[in-house]
Parts: sequence; structure tokens; C-alpha cells
Amino acid sequence: MTCNRLGLIVNPIAGMGGRVGLKGTDGEEILRICKEKGAIPEAPQKTVEALKRLVPAKDEIEIVTYPGEMGELEAREAGFEPIVIGSIIPGNTTSEDTRRAAKDIADFGVKLLLFAGGDGTARDVYSALKDRQQPVLGIPAGVKIHSGVFAINPRRAGELALLFMQGKVRDMKEAEVMDIDEEAFRQGWVSAALYGYLLIPHERTFVQSKKAGQAASDTVDLEGISYYILDHMDENKDAIYIIGPGTTTRAIKQKLGDEYTLLGVDVSQDKKIIALDADEKKLLEILSDDKKAFIVVTIIGGQGYIFGRGNQQISPKVIRKVGLENIIVVATRNKVSALGHNPLLVDTGDEELDQALCGYVRVVTGYLEQRIMKVSV
Repeated sequence: MTCNRLGLIVNPIAGMGGRVGLKGTDGEEILRICKEKGAIPEAPQKTVEALKRLVPAKDEIEIVTYPGEMGELEAREAGFEPIVIGSIIPGNTTSEDTRRAAKDIADFGVKLLLFAGGDGTARDVYSALKDRQQPVLGIPAGVKIHSGVFAINPRRAGELALLFMQGKVRDMKEAEVMDIDEEAFRQGWVSAALYGYLLIPHERTFVQSKKAGQAASDTVDLEGISYYILDHMDENKDAIYIIGPGTTTRAIKQKLGDEYTLLGVDVSQDKKIIALDADEKKLLEILSDDKKAFIVVTIIGGQGYIFGRGNQQISPKVIRKVGLENIIVVATRNKVSALGHNPLLVDTGDEELDQALCGYVRVVTGYLEQRIMKVSV
């Protein structure tokens, strides 16, 4: 095995369902709907973003990848001349292609296998490599990213890959490969399962944790948070409230009416739900009349994300339209405490916006309680 070979796999359709509110891209029918709604692939651009962090060592690293949109195009765009193996049907790649690519690239001999996608892609890589000790690292590009095999964002993925390829990271960790039933997810139910573990290079500030659920003891905090937001709505008559997904924000939605979504982005005005499971296009339509608006989001348990995981409908365009000063972050004390000293994270896909979101934010943890927390990338 050549010690400076880096494997690369791109799932070219990963992340397409996010901004159009489809919670994923598993299945031909969902992919068809994504395309009809004008969804744009996220993985290619995020892969290039990661690979650009490797350019300083371009003469020292050989990239081994699959043809076309499964890695070759992205490697060339980033300035590399990759070794291309295998074959695909352009524009019609499948999970089987990902599994075959993982096996072929590992057989070719690579120090690290970098792959771009979401939990479904991680499952495919695991299926191909579960009996091997092949180091891998995920570039987060999917809608649902519960697994612990991913870097916290594409930039960090590239930076960690570079450090590992240069021998500057020696710690390894077995990280969880998690996935959920997308169809159940679209119906408002989270059915997550652990499929196994993959070996990843480990630097705490570069890789994310697996997603954690809400604690049963959070009831008092949830009540306080929801009444705080209701009072905020009373103080801002006619304002639009874009309320993100999650069990914390569900407590707010439940007080606004009988119809709401657990895992979608709902919109409220005058303390009534006016739009259910809104996608980016719908949110921008609602915001077009220039009324004052607020975004209410919670923290992804165990990971710390406030944007870029499961709420991609609240896109950079939506955030800029609302204004950074009108973002309200809510979370229970248990969820905040579980993060320890780790910062909150953002991964919107817009580097300039991510940097603008960095700094400090007030997190509402109860009716009369807030905490100041750091936001990072």
C-alpha cells in the first residue's frame, strides 16, 4: 500500500432533500421529487471545499477515486490529478455503486478513505468495509447525519484528512454508524438504529458526536421555554416565527395548535401555525412581504449544531432575510450540560455566513433562564 494514497467517494445526490423539506434522498421516487422541486446537489461542492484543504500537500498525496460525479470531477476541480478506477453509469449512481467503490478503493490500497454523503452513505461504506480496519472519514453532505464518523463540517474534514495523511494525527477511534428509517422520519417518527462501527482518525475538535435524544426529565424546562416564546410572540404582534424541528421546539408548537410537525419547519403568526413542514421556497415566499421575522431553533443533542443538521430548509437565504439578530436558540439545561465545554456549531454550507454566526449567542433554557454560549464552525 502506498502510504500517501487518499481514497475518495462522493454520493452525488446526498443532501438534495434538505432545503426542499424531504428529509433525505433515499429511494428513486424521493430523488425524482427532489429534482422536480429544483433541488441542487450539495455533496459535490462540499467535497471540493474539503479537498481544497489538502492542496498544500497536493504533490505528496495521490487521490484514488471513482469516475465522474463519484469523485473524479470533484478531485479535478480542487486541483488534483486523481487515479480513477471502476465504472459507473453517469447520472444514475446507486447505493451499490458506493459499496463497490468502497471495496475497490480499499483493495487498491489507501491510507484513508474520505467519503461525502450522509448516514445512508456511511451505511453503504460500512457494509463494504465492516470486516476491515480501513480508516475512513465522512464529509457531512447529507440531510440526516446522526453517525459519529463525520467531521463537524467539510472544512474540518479536509483539515483532519491532511493532518492524518501527513502523520500528524495518530489517535484512532471506532465511531458509530447510525441511520434512520426515512419514510418514518417523513411521517414524524424517529426510528434510529446502530449498524456498526468504522475506524476514524480522532481529534475532538474536528469530528462530531453521534446524535443524542431528549431526556425525560426535561419537562419543566420545555414548559418554561415554550411560555417564554409565547410571551415573545405577544410582544411582537404580526411577526413571523419560523420554528425549526425537534422535541424542544415541539413544546412550543403544541401550544400554537393541534397541527404541527415534529421533524419539519413550521411557521407561526399571531400565535397560530400558518405553514406546516415548509421548505426553503415556501419560507422565502412567506418572508417576501418584509414583515418582521424570527427564527427559533434548538440544539442537536450530543452534537451542538444549531444550523446545518436536519433544518437545511432554514437556508442561508432565509437566515439572511430574517437577520442574525432575530435568531432565538432554545435548549433544555440537560441538553446544554451534555455538551460540556464544547461550542455550538453551524454548518450552513455558506462559509461567509458561518463566520458571521460565530461568536456568542443567548440560549433560552427556561422561562427566566438563559445561558451565553459560544458558536463556532
